[in-house]
Amino acid sequence: QVQLVESGGGLVQPGGSLRLSCVATGDIFSISDVGWYRQAPEMQRELAARIFSGGTTDYADSVKGRFTISRDYDKNTVYLQMNSLKPEDTAVYYCKFGIATSKSPWYGMDYWGKGILVTVSS
Repeated sequence: QVQLVESGGGLVQPGGSLRLSCVATGDIFSISDVGWYRQAPEMQRELAARIFSGGTTDYADSVKGRFTISRDYDKNTVYLQMNSLKPEDTAVYYCKFGIATSKSPWYGMDYWGKGILVTVSS
């Protein structure tokens, strides 16, 4: 019943910026860590950025200094601000929420969005 919907993707030139958003809806009792993952063509899905409940963040070395993850728990939303984009950032980006529902509030599970395409090309 929990669903995640991403938005904000699209085509951008190298050096440009995009801001991704992901909203979680449904039976949400609590949220733990939240992250953005990406999967480039013919590549494995990898972590781009993650933010924990205490506010600590974790970034892949390839995006460190260029991407910023943030969240608004009141809106059940996570953002990924992407600056100085490079062609190698081209990928489908997926948001992931660690969520516990009211049906099992002590056991969180990972929920994934369907993914949104980011294309960086000149």
